[in-house]
Amino acid sequence: MSKFNIGTLNNISDKGLSKFNDNYDLIDDIDKANGIIVRSYKMHDMGLSENLLAIARAGAGVNNIPIDRCSEKGIVVFNTPGANANAVKELVIAGMIMSARNMYESISWGQTLEGDVTNTVEKGKKQFAGIEILGKTLGVIGLGAIGSRIANAASSLGMTVVGYEPFEPNTCLTAPVEIYKNLDEMLGICDFVSIHVPSLPDTLGMVNKDFIDKMKDGAVLINYSRAELVIPNDIIEAVCSGKLHKYITDLLEPEFIGKKGIVATTHIGASTIEAEENCAVMAANQLMEYLENGNITNSVNFPSLSLENKPGTKKHCITICNDKDLEMLKSKLSEFYGDSLLEIVGAQKGEVGYFILRVKEDCEKIFNCTCVVRNRVV
Repeated sequence: MSKFNIGTLNNISDKGLSKFNDNYDLIDDIDKANGIIVRSYKMHDMGLSENLLAIARAGAGVNNIPIDRCSEKGIVVFNTPGANANAVKELVIAGMIMSARNMYESISWGQTLEGDVTNTVEKGKKQFAGIEILGKTLGVIGLGAIGSRIANAASSLGMTVVGYEPFEPNTCLTAPVEIYKNLDEMLGICDFVSIHVPSLPDTLGMVNKDFIDKMKDGAVLINYSRAELVIPNDIIEAVCSGKLHKYITDLLEPEFIGKKGIVATTHIGASTIEAEENCAVMAANQLMEYLENGNITNSVNFPSLSLENKPGTKKHCITICNDKDLEMLKSKLSEFYGDSLLEIVGAQKGEVGYFILRVKEDCEKIFNCTCVVRNRVV
């Protein structure tokens, strides 16, 4: 088996790095890396070496990775959906309870007190009277790995949970959730709204004045997803006017600093020991499975595809970009390899096609043509 070089662009959990066996070397020279594990490091200005076969993002979001350039060069980009879902779920639930009970404001006020603190607290605590979440309605926008877990947890705390999900909810959803296909209808009945959607062209700025106007007066908006989903000035105006009771987020923007009614943590949603370990382990396993066997799971730019190893055979992994006629190419591959070809699977994702071929061990043919970006044997 070939030996692979692995580079890292952030501090990666030792539990994840320990998954790499003797067939892998952890190196500092990124240009020599066949695989890279990254967390939040921004890669857009980086050169992509010809040695690089795959990038694994130890987390869900991949906006720090140049996906289009990777696809053009045949570099597989993985993420780790669900690995940090529990950590984010717990922080969202904590944020919702903090907003309901005005905990942040109470703590901040308490830190300013002097003199007879006990007497001052007893006289002043009524200003922080809040509500209980029991019996209140939570609307979850996006019932994926994180949103579904939040729905389950909120339901177990006695909340009525409704959701907006244009696709199928994550399989971990077990709570009784009424699914709305019309987001506007859902917004008007919710005491709390929590957003869990990816950053896409059609979600950028989705939380604006029009969105907020459709919400229930005095509702709490929670965003532990992406900063670019909201229009900051519209959030600030809504909180100042009382239309929103609070805006709770893990995405601190300069505009939010010092604003009453906005509680922003500093992007700590996945910052737990457990989540970082889970993400690193999942990233390492996905990299190894691809580098050693050509199998792909949880790629954001390549189709999911796998082919089981069998004794006495070897596999060719062929990447095809910008060629949507996979059937034609499959036919050409079958003709080219002839009797040496034992099995072939292929799939398309967007403009990226990918094949895995099992051929006889004595096969020496290497297929190449203008549309093949990368061809390798594992």
